[in-house]
Amino acid sequence: MDKYILEINNSSSKYLQIYNHIKKLIVDKKIKEYEKLPPIRKLAEAICVNNATIVKVYELLEKEGYIYKIVGSGTFASDLRCKKNKKLRKNIIHFDSGNPSTEIFPIDDFKKAINMALSNEGSSIFEYDEGLGSEELRENISKYLNDRFIKTNKDNIQIISGAQQGIDIVCKGLINYSDVVFVEEPTYNGAIEVFKSRGAKIIPIPMLDDGIDIGILKLKLEKIKPKLIYTMPNFQNPTGISYSTYKKKKLIELSEEYDFYILEDDFISDFTFESEDNRTLRSYDNKNRVIYIKSFSKILMPGLRIGIVEIPCELQKQILWAKYSSDISTPGLIQKSMFYYMKYFNWDEYLNSIDKIYSEKFKVAKCLILEKLSDKLKIRNSNGGINFFLELPRGYLSQDFYEFILEKGVSITPGTYFFDNIIDDRFFRINIANASIGDLEKGISIISDNLQEFFDKNKSKTELRSNKVFY
Repeated sequence: MDKYILEINNSSSKYLQIYNHIKKLIVDKKIKEYEKLPPIRKLAEAICVNNATIVKVYELLEKEGYIYKIVGSGTFASDLRCKKNKKLRKNIIHFDSGNPSTEIFPIDDFKKAINMALSNEGSSIFEYDEGLGSEELRENISKYLNDRFIKTNKDNIQIISGAQQGIDIVCKGLINYSDVVFVEEPTYNGAIEVFKSRGAKIIPIPMLDDGIDIGILKLKLEKIKPKLIYTMPNFQNPTGISYSTYKKKKLIELSEEYDFYILEDDFISDFTFESEDNRTLRSYDNKNRVIYIKSFSKILMPGLRIGIVEIPCELQKQILWAKYSSDISTPGLIQKSMFYYMKYFNWDEYLNSIDKIYSEKFKVAKCLILEKLSDKLKIRNSNGGINFFLELPRGYLSQDFYEFILEKGVSITPGTYFFDNIIDDRFFRINIANASIGDLEKGISIISDNLQEFFDKNKSKTELRSNKVFY
């Protein structure tokens, strides 16, 4: 563990310092190929940072190819010779990144907003804000939420450094060792890692085409009492599924009946796509049961690291303390710049422009996937968002397909990333946030054109697995 310890300074963000330190250890072979890295919670405690910081570090290292995860076993250092060989490929089409294309970033207007913040706020902008965050920003966001049927006020809103921190501070405030957390299956890996780092027992509930399986959920609730359930009711990651209005209301009803909280993670419900109901779960909440996290990373610039958590009154002290213990406050410059941008640069018009971009990309991607892949793969019925979840025939593994299709020039995300525990993984995700229309057309065609070669190459592996299962 000693080699992982480093002295954190103020020269750059904590996660980048830790990322660069671990990356150097791997490159210098002080962490050997296939060596297991420390668990998130243990490393966070050793370096004296919060769990969300290490989750972010591991996500970035994995994305860059320095580490890989094996579900149920842990995180391991990659073979850099393989990484270098992969990096030789130019023009990889990225269906693995959830970050929006930089072309849609409002760089010029946001630069003006930063200058306005610096001019108007002076040196106070660099002081710690030890409360809920900028009052002006919270007031603006409360109006924005009220327009989306979320009846709230600035005093219920905590400014956070992105959705990942939101999940982390909610867990710090509510979850104790051995508490039970229900999650959708599949779901966002970053949330799973945070729950596990708190020592929570994770119970997965399957997803149907109209949302979580209410029947199985009720059966579980009869036997097990969760502290909370983590959910993405609109355009879920990784499936793209949205809950029906009935299921949104039913989930709130069950939370009251069985006395648990709902942690709603909302990253793109601002837009309708093909959904009949893109209202948030929080907007239906008349029981004070929903803790609502709103991230702006998919509709603005992910590097800003800003979002909000809207909290039931009785939980505010616990969540505020957890936020303070994580990083005291979200940087004032970011908060004030966001305020000036929302107030003076036509926020609604900007959202409408992003809506058009995402809606067009979704429409094109869905048509291409159905046309080119539906005869070879099973496709979950996504009705919006930026994710499509596909299933290979039984016996084929998504990790094999990930490595195969990467050599053809397309990067996808294997399904193991989205399950707490899975034995026979056949699923993979296509994310369209970063890809252009041209990339969508080219990348989905590459997948279609090479599927049969993949099936033929891996047929013997499939037969071997089938025999082992049979006997």
